[in-house]
Amino acid sequence: MPSKSIPEPWQSFLSDIDATVAEDVELHCLGGFVITVLYDLARPTADVDVIAITPRSEIESLLSLAGQGSELHRKHKLYLQLVGVATVPDSYEERLTEIFPGTFTHLRLLALDPYDLALSKLERNTQRDRDDVRHLARTVPFDLTKLKERYQNELRRYLGNPEREDLTLRLWIKAIEEDRAQESPR
Repeated sequence: MPSKSIPEPWQSFLSDIDATVAEDVELHCLGGFVITVLYDLARPTADVDVIAITPRSEIESLLSLAGQGSELHRKHKLYLQLVGVATVPDSYEERLTEIFPGTFTHLRLLALDPYDLALSKLERNTQRDRDDVRHLARTVPFDLTKLKERYQNELRRYLGNPEREDLTLRLWIKAIEEDRAQESPR
C-alpha cells in the first residue's frame, strides 16, 4: 500500500489530537475513513471508526477530547467513534497496517487489512457497506478464495447468525463476480 499524505480536514483533526495526547496511542481503524484515505473511495464520512485504542487507559480521555460532541468535533466537523458492534476476524491485529507512518509524535493510526475491513461490514450489510465492499473488491482487487477462507476460518464462529452471514457473503461474492464479468473485455 503506497504511502499517502493525509487529506484535509483529517490532517488538522488528527494533528490536534496528536498535539494534545501526552503518551503514545494506537488507534485500530476501520470503516469509511480507512476506505476513503487508503482506497480512494469518494464518499463523505465524518468519523474515524476505531475498534481498539491502546493503551486502554486513554479511551475515555481520547473520546472526551475528540469524540462526538467534543470541542474538536465542533471545530473540525469530524470525530472519533469507538465501534462496539463490529465483529472482526481472529488475528486481525497481525495484519494491521500503519496509516501515515511517522507523521505524528504520539498518535499511530493502524488500518485493518482490506479483507478484514470488508468482513467487519458483513453483519450490518447496509447499502453503504455493500458499496464499500464492491469498491474494495475492485481496488485491491480481492482474491475471493482468500475472502471466503478468512470468513470461514476466522470470523464465522463469532457471528450471532452465521447462516444469514453465509448468505450475505455468497451474495457479495456473486455481485463482485458480476462486476468483474461486466468489466472484462469480451
